[in-house]
Amino acid sequence: MKTPQHGVAIVLAMGVVALAALAATAIMVTQSTWTRQNELVADHVQAQTLIQVGVDWTRALLSDDRRASSVDTLGEPWALRLPPIPVENGSLAGHIEDQQGRFNLNNMVQDGKPKLAQIAHFQRLLSILGLPSALADALVDWIDVDSEVQAQGGAEDAFYLALHPPYLAANRPLIDVAELALVRGFDDNVRLRLRPFVSALPAFTAVNVNTARPEVIAAVVDGLDIDGARSLVEQRSRIFFRDRTDFLNQLPKDVVAAIEDISFSSDYFVVQLRVSIGSAQARSAALLARADANWPTIVWRKML
Repeated sequence: MKTPQHGVAIVLAMGVVALAALAATAIMVTQSTWTRQNELVADHVQAQTLIQVGVDWTRALLSDDRRASSVDTLGEPWALRLPPIPVENGSLAGHIEDQQGRFNLNNMVQDGKPKLAQIAHFQRLLSILGLPSALADALVDWIDVDSEVQAQGGAEDAFYLALHPPYLAANRPLIDVAELALVRGFDDNVRLRLRPFVSALPAFTAVNVNTARPEVIAAVVDGLDIDGARSLVEQRSRIFFRDRTDFLNQLPKDVVAAIEDISFSSDYFVVQLRVSIGSAQARSAALLARADANWPTIVWRKML
């Protein structure tokens, strides 16, 4: 009679041991998961902190640059692409892009109304890039304050309300070129083609001919073809343009640049940063506005 009871006791004991082992394993797994989550949170916090440090370092660099020189070129320290900087348990990488080396799309509408000369510049840029000129009208309608549809390819509220889902035209300047995804005709291929050549800045800006690509220079200098613009870019790689007279002396005969369209310095820059800490990563972009030698302000910042 005792043998069956003894067997049951052994089975119960083994069950208790198994349950205890399972409980111990669960506790260890929970603790390991909790520890890992804490490590990830700590890594993300550190990555975010380094992003802010990178932005502040960029602001200091741009401030010092303005005090040192009133001309901005691609040979200055801010324009150099540095290798990733090692930090504890990770790295920090980034680069600065001059936004006035691009055509400011918001130039096409001033005080809520289309500015024909600037629209013509953008249409010329579109032509150089092999894109439809009608895109300019669609973008003007997106930015201007009225409800009148531009002649070619324009689109106001009626067009956007017929989409799924429906929405309204912004009727304000672009904050970021990413908004082009909402504008009629600016599909993925168009935006990819345009991206290196355009910006969206909060004030009217001239093109910095010391940093602009030849396509942008040819677009804003009336009568200058793309070959002439490429020749200018080749010349500036040896000696940059110091002022308007210096630039005009390099232009072909009978080609004149409007004073409001060209510049030799810049006030707007985008800094792009990438941080890796442990297994955590963070990417950020920020638009910085520099006035004189003052500390640059952050116009907007976003995580990528």
